[in-house]
Amino acid sequence: MLRTRPARLLLAVLASALLLPVLPADAASHAEPRTKVETWATPGSTAITLTGHGYGHGHGLSQYGALGAAQQGLTWQQIDEFYYPGTTWGAIGGKVRVLITADTGRDVQVVAERGLKVTSLARTRSWRLPPLAAKKWRLVAAGSDTAVQWTKGPRWRTWKKVPGEAEFSSVDGLLTLVLPGTRRDYRGTLQSVAPRQGKRQTVNRLSMEAYLRGVVPQEVPALWEPAAVSAQSVAARTYAAFERSHPTAAHYDLCDTTQCQVYGGADVEHPAATAAIQATSKQGLYYDGRPAFTQFSASNGGFSSAGSMPYLVAQADPYDGLANPTYSTWTETIDDTQVEAHWPAIGDLTSIEVTTRDGNGDWGGRVTDMAFIGTTGTARVDGDTVRSYFGLNSDWFTFSVVPRQKGQVRQ
Repeated sequence: MLRTRPARLLLAVLASALLLPVLPADAASHAEPRTKVETWATPGSTAITLTGHGYGHGHGLSQYGALGAAQQGLTWQQIDEFYYPGTTWGAIGGKVRVLITADTGRDVQVVAERGLKVTSLARTRSWRLPPLAAKKWRLVAAGSDTAVQWTKGPRWRTWKKVPGEAEFSSVDGLLTLVLPGTRRDYRGTLQSVAPRQGKRQTVNRLSMEAYLRGVVPQEVPALWEPAAVSAQSVAARTYAAFERSHPTAAHYDLCDTTQCQVYGGADVEHPAATAAIQATSKQGLYYDGRPAFTQFSASNGGFSSAGSMPYLVAQADPYDGLANPTYSTWTETIDDTQVEAHWPAIGDLTSIEVTTRDGNGDWGGRVTDMAFIGTTGTARVDGDTVRSYFGLNSDWFTFSVVPRQKGQVRQ
């Protein structure tokens, strides 16, 4: 799932003490797209200011909204029920397989320690690694099998070849993975698996609850209100379960970046986040008997956007702006030359036109269809494209245009 939002959000200011109600599911907006044409002329050299709301796609849980709701006294159950109306509660457990994208080499290297084991995934047979004077061990492809090697210096020595693909594990459940220029600790096992013949990737296989300990502190500050962190824990657990039932590849369920969920292994764990995860132990959200697609973003700007599932509704959010000084409302300034550089076929930019919005919130909501019009052509785009090209926080924005004074230097 592609989600654009900060990997780590700054702590927000406290909101007022007014208790806001949880809106019922039928409060969701059913607004029709707004097709009133808005036009801004851009004569000559112009500064174009975009004012917008939110950060990210706005589907499902708003992380700042969860914080605001928690500050008003809502429980984590109430927060999740508000952001995913129509879902039901159920148990989620088992293990998850995570692609470690930073390990781009052809092997899996771990720091030597007592109690290391290697297991053949083809034979489900394990061997305890001997107490050699090794500093590191590694798994490297040997055809369709795996060579288990060790080193105490620059030279690798083969200890054993095991059938098929293989994995490392340890007695204490922690492994130190050697990466280019750094090391990271991971719980569970580290697998050397092949997406295709001759190519190996590193996959971390671990329990769902251990996985969350490396995810939740990456998604929200661990010291936020516990109810907000617990609500995020449920969303992250359910999202991982959904991805597990729709795996990205045959050899892993999801990745460790914002393309899936940010996962940093054991090094990023925080006691407060761990406590919030444990408070929701194995609790998840279901729809039609299956784990829900619990998308989330940093901020919906005060109005969530409709997603691809019935429970990802467009609805007013009274909590998002309570503790959200950065993304509730934002501004960004560009100039006409930046537009012309992205779409050179339009020539000199003469006007900006927004034709369709989603119908929800200020200015008619998020931009779904618009155009940059120039002397030699028109570039018709949607709000998400504009957001991507100009690094905007969301696709919910409006414009204001100010002609530059003669002789004014462009920044």
